[in-house]
Amino acid sequence: MSDLFTAVPGAVVDESGLQHLGSPLAEQRRLAAGAALAPRADRAVIAVPGEDRLSWLDSLSSQALTRLQPGVGTELLILDPQGHVEHAASVLDDGETTWLIADRADADGLYDWLRKMRFRLRVDPRIAEEYAVIGGTAAALEDVSAASPAGMPLVWRDPWPDVTPGGWAYAPVDPHPGVDRDWAEAIVTREEESRIADAAVRGDLRLAGLAAVEALRVAAWRPRWSTEIDERALPHELDWLRTAVHLDKGCYRGQETIAKVHNLGHPPRRLVALQLDGSGSVLPVHGAAVRVGDDEVGRVTSAALHFEEGPIALAVVRRSIPVDAALTVDTADGPVAAAQEVVVPPDAGATANVPRIPRLGRRQAAQ
Repeated sequence: MSDLFTAVPGAVVDESGLQHLGSPLAEQRRLAAGAALAPRADRAVIAVPGEDRLSWLDSLSSQALTRLQPGVGTELLILDPQGHVEHAASVLDDGETTWLIADRADADGLYDWLRKMRFRLRVDPRIAEEYAVIGGTAAALEDVSAASPAGMPLVWRDPWPDVTPGGWAYAPVDPHPGVDRDWAEAIVTREEESRIADAAVRGDLRLAGLAAVEALRVAAWRPRWSTEIDERALPHELDWLRTAVHLDKGCYRGQETIAKVHNLGHPPRRLVALQLDGSGSVLPVHGAAVRVGDDEVGRVTSAALHFEEGPIALAVVRRSIPVDAALTVDTADGPVAAAQEVVVPPDAGATANVPRIPRLGRRQAAQ
């Protein structure tokens, strides 16, 4: 992890990156408004040059990529034969190289798997450690130098929560809370990363930490490999068919399960958003039990204190749990009440015919 940002006033940095600068809620506001940038040391870049790169990635992944146009951002999943998520990456092509942005904890595994799958094709994936990732709104990143060797800006715009071609949406609310989140990630040289750090030290540029990034993501119901994925995770359970799966493309590993669950069955678990009782000051940790009474029915995948909604979380629970069930979440200070918002409905899949319902009213941030 780079120590470039440790000299920024107020910076709290750990092995995963810049966590915050003393005011996570204020950082969220600035980040959402396009008035701050977020260094993403928790993200890594994989470059895939070669004439066969797009058709090759298309054949391996859940996404249709053969005709991906330069500059258009999308994302892919690598699945096991049973359709479980093994790897995930954001995707951007510049006409000569396909650039993948992956959670750093997943990058080595994804890279190793890609190298093993080259065979005789004209592709040469590599981990591009000479690049870093900076996050923010698309407008905020306009002042960041992110040109690729091919001369194209390497700025990936998150398609979430739009339903991309070939995708499918399970979340029953309209509008989706993710429409309020403008998010993009720029692939920059280490020299540009250093320039950003120097500007922040001088006070010429405002930064936001990973705590702010995560709070905005959780509020948008946006799944992520490093938090929502376990060994059983199916894309359907997380509403990830929306942006990461093309249901009409050709054969790829795990496709049979994707089609069977979507067309004939139901995902065994489902993602929910939780509005947590804010009377205490403690958030549940990753993996904390979600309960109905004394019965454990799921686990927390992500939790954050949001500047508008207060304490919130994402959790994966059993499909059979009623949407109006009274839930509690385990914390270090004891159980906390959790109001459930439906992200993936219990009947998602073959028989899904759920009307759009309004969201719960937004809560003010905890005082």
